[in-house]
Amino acid sequence: MKIQITVKVKLEPTKEQSVQLLTTTREYIRLVNQIVSDYVFVDSYLKYTSKDVVADLPSAVKNQAIRDAKSVFSKYKKNVFDNSKLAPEKQKEVKVPVLKKPVAIWNNQNYSLKGNILSFPVWIDGKSKRISVKVILTDYQQNRLTGKRGSLRITQKAGKYIAQIAVDLSMEHQQTGAVMGVDLGLKIPAVAVIEGGKTKFLGNGRQNKFVKRKHRSIRRKLGKLKKLSAIRKRHDKEQRWMKDQDHKMSRQLVNFAKENGVATIRLEKLSGIRQTARTSRKNEKNLHSWSFYRLASFIEYKARLEGIKIEFVDPKHTSQKCPICGQLNKAKDRKYKCKCGFQTHRDRLGASNIITAPVADGNSRSA
Repeated sequence: MKIQITVKVKLEPTKEQSVQLLTTTREYIRLVNQIVSDYVFVDSYLKYTSKDVVADLPSAVKNQAIRDAKSVFSKYKKNVFDNSKLAPEKQKEVKVPVLKKPVAIWNNQNYSLKGNILSFPVWIDGKSKRISVKVILTDYQQNRLTGKRGSLRITQKAGKYIAQIAVDLSMEHQQTGAVMGVDLGLKIPAVAVIEGGKTKFLGNGRQNKFVKRKHRSIRRKLGKLKKLSAIRKRHDKEQRWMKDQDHKMSRQLVNFAKENGVATIRLEKLSGIRQTARTSRKNEKNLHSWSFYRLASFIEYKARLEGIKIEFVDPKHTSQKCPICGQLNKAKDRKYKCKCGFQTHRDRLGASNIITAPVADGNSRSA
């Protein structure tokens, strides 16, 4: 099995190199936006090559910008098409995407990483010249970089330059082992059950709700004061916290699977989870702002790195079906009880039934 991951490393450019990186990344997004604008003007792709576009960038980087522009334009056309299928009163103006964050991309043939030195071409004094930038590599990152390397993406975050390197890894699936079902929710973010009944509850729904309510309250006060910049910073802080929670839960869950010899993790298909998730009206805001897709994605890629297979199943009736007699019952509060005498925690029931639920067809993770 092959899996693609992204290894992020910090760059330590000199002052001169920082200026070169800033110039390159700004010129890159300017070129992408210009090409997209050209496509939109004629409402079609143009047969551009590196010779057809004017930019202070090496030809290989120009070609990458053209590919990125095609991707942006393709998404724009899809949004226009989807919008046209709506009723006239529901249609909205589809805006042309405009890149704002400075970034630049090199393909795997135009950069090299040897030791802690990253080398790639930039435009200097009217010529394409390679610069060698020092990088900070941990042992974990070095191990991940042993696979086949793909494109290099350099961007700026919090005033520092980050290199993102795509890597293709070959992993072997565990051929034998137990199956584990995972149920995602709000009050209990994740419940994992292994064949045989061993269970692990992950995350703290009450804490999540408290932190999110706190951030919303602060943003509301900032809104009255019209401090838009502070509102964005507060929103970014909340998102970083949520992402950190998902990382921690996914790591704990995969470690739990490894410790118990799990060969396959089964997750519920996420399409429509916002319509079917069990929640009260007071929890609705939390439901629509929590990224179930991100948590599932973190679980998926971390499991695959350990050779654990991932399957997505149809969650229909998983929270109602009795695993003993098959009868459908509704849970009261957090307790599930069947007439046959079987009883358990409601979310534990969902994870148990996910183990035997039918595998879903197609890629349906849209939440």
